[in-house]
Amino acid sequence: MANHAYVSACAPPKECLKALSTPLRFLKGVGPKRAALLETLGLKTVENLLYHLPFRYEDRRRVKKIHLASVGEDESFAGTLVFVQKKFIPRKRRHILLGTLSDGTGMLGLVWYNVPPYMANTLSRGQALLVHGRVEWGLGGQKRIVHPDFEPIEAGEETDTEKILPVYLRPGGLPLRTMRRWLAQALADYAPSLPSFLPESLTRRQGLMDLNQAMKQVHQPDKAADLASLNRFSSPAHRAIVFDEFFYLQLGLGLRRKHRAALEGIAFSSAEAQLTRQMRGLLPFTLTGAQERVVGEIYRDMASPCPMQRLVQGDVGSGKTIVAWLAALRAIESGFQALWMAPTELLAEQHFRNLKGFAGALKIPAALLTGSLPEATKKEVTEGIRTGMTSFIVGTHALIQEGVWVPRMGLGIIDEQHRFGVVQRRALQRLVHWHSAAAPTLPQPDILLMSATPIPRSLAMVLFGDLEISFLDEMPPGRTPVETKLCGERERPAVYERVRTEIQKGHQAYIVYPLVEASERLNLHDATRMAEELRLGVFREFQVGLIHGRMSAEERDAVMRRFKEGALQILVATTVIEVGIDISNATVMVIEHAERFGLSQLHQLRGRVGRGQAPAQCLLVHYEAGSREARSRLRVMEKEHDGFKIAEADLEIRGPGELLGTRQSGLPDFRLADVARDAHLLLEARSEATAWLADDSNLSRPESRAMGQVLLHRWDDRLELGAIG
Repeated sequence: MANHAYVSACAPPKECLKALSTPLRFLKGVGPKRAALLETLGLKTVENLLYHLPFRYEDRRRVKKIHLASVGEDESFAGTLVFVQKKFIPRKRRHILLGTLSDGTGMLGLVWYNVPPYMANTLSRGQALLVHGRVEWGLGGQKRIVHPDFEPIEAGEETDTEKILPVYLRPGGLPLRTMRRWLAQALADYAPSLPSFLPESLTRRQGLMDLNQAMKQVHQPDKAADLASLNRFSSPAHRAIVFDEFFYLQLGLGLRRKHRAALEGIAFSSAEAQLTRQMRGLLPFTLTGAQERVVGEIYRDMASPCPMQRLVQGDVGSGKTIVAWLAALRAIESGFQALWMAPTELLAEQHFRNLKGFAGALKIPAALLTGSLPEATKKEVTEGIRTGMTSFIVGTHALIQEGVWVPRMGLGIIDEQHRFGVVQRRALQRLVHWHSAAAPTLPQPDILLMSATPIPRSLAMVLFGDLEISFLDEMPPGRTPVETKLCGERERPAVYERVRTEIQKGHQAYIVYPLVEASERLNLHDATRMAEELRLGVFREFQVGLIHGRMSAEERDAVMRRFKEGALQILVATTVIEVGIDISNATVMVIEHAERFGLSQLHQLRGRVGRGQAPAQCLLVHYEAGSREARSRLRVMEKEHDGFKIAEADLEIRGPGELLGTRQSGLPDFRLADVARDAHLLLEARSEATAWLADDSNLSRPESRAMGQVLLHRWDDRLELGAIG
């Protein structure tokens, strides 16, 4: 393979991107074996390695004299290795390496345990070294450093030992200095291939340094650099890389928005028609201001000739269902069909049960379609949908299985949208013309996504930047917040007594555990074992059920039905219940090992109780072994009931990947950018990307073409931009 190194800084984008795609085995000093080692960290190309940024920086600018070494401090020393010896300790069956460093003012002991062979062969008496680590007392009162970092000092480098050094995540057994050497090689050979091709007007306005200069500063900081800003990832170099990441993502999402806007949709009437007026008369309550605002946003989208793609985010109990129903009526009264897809049969049945009374009063033909329906019933329902006789359809994945055709589909509603992938969303859109070769040219139905998982606005802009977003951030009046109390494990008898009291009043309870089954690695209670212990022990006079994610959907639905019907008084569960059906009779929830859950997850679980008239309580049982920080974090739950505020706190504490579960959420894998830490830069990048696309919507101008190539290189697979452009 040709070596792509030494590409000119002014080379065309394709040439630069090709160079950055060079496999790491071709980087000088790496080779196939070590490339395989780097691949364990997901580092396959030169570009991957350059974006493998330091997670910490060490201050080596002050090299101390050994006689001034301070016990308990991390310090750097330069000197000569006057003694080195490898010893085998038979009792512990391990090798240790002992050394002594001298600089003429004193002696410093060096100790390495479990020494790999390469290290023992690296060090020799008389060698000049720069060492760094925490100073402690050793045997005989000599000061020493255990497992010091060290760098050989080559002849002529004696005056160049004082610097800020980067610390990298690296494969086990690979010396840190080797990672630094490879990064230095990659920078020397490939940094010119790294310009971001952002327009000069933008970089000047934002005060950004060039990307290849930023990359050099991040990996090899100047001696005068501010160490604190480096370790906060807020240095000018970090800022340039973060902005670059955010800008290209927002550019891609903006292109997707523009592509959707160019498709032909259905322009529904903007005037409130008879069904909607009748429905408002049937409502036993008044819509909140937030509901009215969101309904207005949806109606404006539906009146547009472009297909709607809007996400409605709202806390448990904020009134998403009635908002979506009013959107469905707008489609139905215009002569179209509305589909409502839920992730489980129980949830689909609940929505159908809650809405079929309204549908009946308005004389709207409605049907429920789930996988467990008898074949004859399923055939009858699908035929009613196919002929257009059925106007409102609620169902599960069964809706997007082959054979269901919705010829007059005007609106698709996806409930708990994070439970469905992009593929399922697109399949729902295609129901209107799945049989037609002309599908791409036919009018696209509007899509309304709903989520009861509050996500901070900054994170929503990343996850759903190609959607319009509405926030239901107001709760209906009269809804009493669930009283939340933090309890130590020694308070468990009182916790169980509270559960007993509620059940004796005729109510029901949840008890939630973090694990399905016992784990050898984690000393935690698990749902399976505890369900049996509680059933045979403290709650033996009650009916105790068990539900968890390893059960089939049919098994889970059967257990939930028994709980809903009152056949079970206590449901022992894992987080599989965090999004589920309404059990208005459940008034108490116990969450064991609460310190193991994120705040947003605790808030979702808490939302399972307090759905009826009786007051409800959530008891968070934490363990004394949990840290003070964990208990402090849990106290947020005692005081706060606003899901969006809790999500913001969770984002700051745990980051976006932990908050949502990166794999499930579709969250982009940023190399450096952090949605919580860098929210201000995200807003700036979104604004700049939006403005650029407003002037050049297809990235066709000469200064945009390079950006388009970089965009496809970085985001095409994840955003499917090739299909757009």
